[in-house]
Amino acid sequence: MPGKNVTPAAGGRGGSKKKSSSRSAKAGLQFPVGRVHRHLKLGRYSQRIGAGAPVYMAAVLEYLAAEVLELAGNAARDNKKSRIIPRHVTLAVRNDEELNKLLSGVTVAQGGVLPNIHSVLLPKKAVKKAGSSQEF
Repeated sequence: MPGKNVTPAAGGRGGSKKKSSSRSAKAGLQFPVGRVHRHLKLGRYSQRIGAGAPVYMAAVLEYLAAEVLELAGNAARDNKKSRIIPRHVTLAVRNDEELNKLLSGVTVAQGGVLPNIHSVLLPKKAVKKAGSSQEF
């Protein structure tokens, strides 16, 4: 056919094939929407799972992970370390009021506890007499 520059599409058909993209990419997420959907189905939480539910849940999980990692990274930097270890995760979670409430029943392995000495256990301060500071 002179004048027309037509290239055959893949498979020899007339329509052009659209490149597939993951649901995570469509939602702009790093967490896997498909895997969350599969686990929701296999968990038997309900008979049917809507299309938006795994997207929303993946977004929530990604946000929580980013929040914990941000605070743990700050804790690692405060301790002059370049790697996050379980101790930094514990310090991050226990020092944040909302995360502490959310993860109140969670124990981080090798995480330790917050440094805290009860005020009753501290030594009592010596009481000075009023007239003994100056001598005449």
